[in-house]
This record gives sequence, C-alpha cells and structure tokens, in this order.
Amino acid sequence: MKQQNNDFFDVFTDLQCFILANMNKGNISGVTATHYNIIEYVYRKEEATGKQISKAFNVSHAAVSKQIRFLMDNDLIKQKQSSSDRRIFNLSATEKGQFLINNSEDFRKTVTDQVSAVLDNHELQTLTVLLNKVLKNIKI
Repeated sequence: MKQQNNDFFDVFTDLQCFILANMNKGNISGVTATHYNIIEYVYRKEEATGKQISKAFNVSHAAVSKQIRFLMDNDLIKQKQSSSDRRIFNLSATEKGQFLINNSEDFRKTVTDQVSAVLDNHELQTLTVLLNKVLKNIKI
C-alpha cells in the first residue's frame, strides 16, 4: 500500500472506531443502516405503514416486512392495528427506537460542532465536497 493509503487507512480506522463506539450507546447489535433509516422514518412520521415505508424507500413490501420483523423483535418499533381500518397496521418507534434516533442525532450534532471548531470554512467545505464524492461512488 502507498504511504498515502496507509495514512488514510489509519485515520479512517480511528474514525470508524469513534463512530461505532458512539453509535452503540443504544447497546443494540445487528442494527443496519436500513434498520436505522426505517426507525427514523417511522419516528419522524409518528406513524407509518409497511406500504408507506416500501414506497418511501422504493423497495418491495416483502423486503420491508423482513426488516420490520427484526425491528419489532428488538423492540425498536411497534405495530398497532388501525381503529378505522382493521386491515391496516400502523408502525411507530418505541422508546428504545426513539433513544437510538435521538442519540445518533445528538452524536452527529456534537461531531459537526467539533469538526466546525477545528476546520475553517474553506476546509469544512472541502471536506464536505470530498465526503459527498466518496459516498456517491461507493456502496456501504
């Protein structure tokens, strides 16, 4: 590996450890980015159906159902039958799910404030552009 790659690897490892240590404060193992996005969607909407989630994320209802099952089994979202239409089940975030979202958001705000305090405006803009470029071109 080139020295630049080694340096990046070391810095990225430190960043990854920092992020994972802070993200796991909810003590929830097995939660993926997809799970997180579903919890956040349901939390922000206050209630949503599986059909709404599959439409919002442009994935099949079957794929969403599998994710919802995991989230319900881990007490991150709950399901309640609609009183107006018994065929509809509304999903909402549990306290544990809300904690995960709020903790993650607090962490992002803290890191954003810390990075903004270290970098000047030009450096922050450059970092933002570079991270966007990388994220658009890799699969996580």
